[in-house]
Amino acid sequence: MFARLIKTVLLSIMLASLVNAQDLFLSGYARTYLGALTTGESEYSIIQNTFDLNFEHSRGDVYFKVNPFLYHYSDKDLELGFRQAYMDLYFDSFDIRIGKQQIVWGKGDGVFITDIVSPKDMREFLLPEFSEIRVGVTSLKFNYYSGGSTFELVWIPVFTPTQMPDENSIWSVKPNYPLPYSIDYSNSDVKNKLSNSEVFAKYSLLSSEIDFEIMAGYSWDDDPTFHSEKILNPVTGIVDSVILKPEHHRLATLGGSFSTTIGHAVLRGEGAYYNGKHFQSTNPKYLDGTEEKDYIHYLLGIDYSIGDLKLSTQFIQQAILDYNDYLLNDEFENTMTFLASMDFLRETLNVELFSYIGLDNGDALIRPKLTYDFVDGFQIQLGANLFFGDEGQFGRFDKNDMV
Repeated sequence: MFARLIKTVLLSIMLASLVNAQDLFLSGYARTYLGALTTGESEYSIIQNTFDLNFEHSRGDVYFKVNPFLYHYSDKDLELGFRQAYMDLYFDSFDIRIGKQQIVWGKGDGVFITDIVSPKDMREFLLPEFSEIRVGVTSLKFNYYSGGSTFELVWIPVFTPTQMPDENSIWSVKPNYPLPYSIDYSNSDVKNKLSNSEVFAKYSLLSSEIDFEIMAGYSWDDDPTFHSEKILNPVTGIVDSVILKPEHHRLATLGGSFSTTIGHAVLRGEGAYYNGKHFQSTNPKYLDGTEEKDYIHYLLGIDYSIGDLKLSTQFIQQAILDYNDYLLNDEFENTMTFLASMDFLRETLNVELFSYIGLDNGDALIRPKLTYDFVDGFQIQLGANLFFGDEGQFGRFDKNDMV
């Protein structure tokens, strides 16, 4: 651990020495994050110290950015890494970005529909900032500009999956199987080779009346599907256990998003069609316990302001096409989000309420938050993460309420 820390410090010094001090822009933050569960004995759910730096430098038509970070926990090893580390090359009508980068697409808030280029860090569910949930990927990005139009191509040579919680984490979700099971990870890795690359393309238009994007991608499903191998009891001849084998599959995606102004409101929409998704199934026709189905995922949202009060809501639906009752997933998954935010005391105090509402299972995640800027560069934030319901993507964490 100490050796890794020394390497990071030396690397930071080396980066700073590459350019003159007056040419290097340095920014960042230090943060202490403390969360306590409201159930039981109010145990701490997380004690995290964060150190995040940005080194930026430009010279002529070249720009580079390096964003190292450090997470220190009370009960885990020190975590060091690079959120981003890339170089930009600028030309008359196009630019090229090479290196590890976070790529953000789409118009949705708090949801990933066409925003699927960068994988996710779900070790703390959806609670961290989205700049920390998105995982940077080593990639080549090419942008071509023509008037208000932009053509964007992204090539990712090496697949990066979703970062899942540890088995002992309060955010870990156990497979829902009625029989005893074991997990075999032998098929979970996607080999690093050219044929396993991911490719994305996007066209976007910015105009005075409407902004919209059209995207397509040929990628891997960031979340693995659990295939099952049934084990027969040699004495009874009955299946009494299973071996679960997580595996990533290819996905083809076509989607788009838009935003436009209607009076004093902003109307947003985003949607995508996914081809090749594998879902778990009890259909005896499929021996590995999965079926391949296509599905759609879309949202409609509206943003509105009343004086200093900012309001926003979204309706989100995921629907499996050609559905049958053997599938373990529901045919439809309907969710709404609500946001209310307002500034006080000359914009030094912000009060915010954000919530996810699961319409099918009556579950929810409610997130009140208060942020106060004492002075420039020093901020304190108080909030809560309140889960409601007994099942669903939020209700299953009902015991994880925290402040």
